[in-house]
Amino acid sequence: MKEALFYIKKGNNIQCRLCPKTCIIKEGEAGDCGVRKNINNKLISLVYGRAAASNIDPIEKKPLYHFLPGSFSFSVGTVGCNLHCKNCQNWQISQAKAGKYDFELSPEKIVEEAVSNNCSSISYTYNEPTVFYEYMIETAKLAKKKKIRNNLITNGFINKEPLRKLMPYIDAANVDLKSFDDNFYRKVTSAWLEPVLESIKFMNKSIWLELTNLIIPTLNDNPDKIKEMCEWVKNLNKNIPLHFTAFYPMYKINLLQTSEENLIKAYDTAKEAGLNYVYIGNMQTNKNHTYCPRCNKLLIERFGFSINQNNIRNGKCICGEKIPGIWK
Repeated sequence: MKEALFYIKKGNNIQCRLCPKTCIIKEGEAGDCGVRKNINNKLISLVYGRAAASNIDPIEKKPLYHFLPGSFSFSVGTVGCNLHCKNCQNWQISQAKAGKYDFELSPEKIVEEAVSNNCSSISYTYNEPTVFYEYMIETAKLAKKKKIRNNLITNGFINKEPLRKLMPYIDAANVDLKSFDDNFYRKVTSAWLEPVLESIKFMNKSIWLELTNLIIPTLNDNPDKIKEMCEWVKNLNKNIPLHFTAFYPMYKINLLQTSEENLIKAYDTAKEAGLNYVYIGNMQTNKNHTYCPRCNKLLIERFGFSINQNNIRNGKCICGEKIPGIWK
């Protein structure tokens, strides 16, 4: 356990300032995320140094497609989350209480494992990294000293000040933009849209950024909303890679899986909006490859999480077009 950052005292209560929910937490209780607790009028992180999952993953699994393709990332997560998505794929840990499923894994050990396993980066993932902020930032600081990069795989639901202080230690992020409909956020995730958009705008100025949109039939697959989202992303930065992924029945939502047809429609909508790099994930298709936006040359050919060929040289296509990303 470790004293948490970003809170103020209010009498015998504490107000957490880490995420937009700004929970008022009574003595002996935890905030909405379940892992930041008021103990003796101090906010304590219950998951510092306590991982629930750690693995060596291909960077493509995050997904990050324009960041060191073909490399491996030491991936770590804890229990807890500041959202309660009814379709969560990692609900066993994200909705678990502190002390369940976890094991000791210090920041020093994470970096040591990354180095010894030739991982180019460390990814903070599986559950929402915001809720293990102190664990993440201290690990990231150590990793920087060893020239290991750091990736944030996040829902983006975090307040501006914690995000600003984190960014100097993060190299890349994938933000799960769950919908462009605030009602969807409130009904399905327990959060709301605007803070996520603000985080995306801030990260776009600070680090390498990619976005993922999981399309759930009948819930967030409205073509007009998808178009609105794509146009918003294009107006922010047309070179942000956007990944559309298929929903499979999970946790509390038992709907049919997303059809390939609807994924392709979303892909086409994004391309028509003017986005240069659009991908379909978790479904085998040639729309998982990277092409040059100028000459349409195949640059990176992917099969699942593997790279079959990479024709980017010095960050450019053979035609001379600069391909945005972190390539070495």
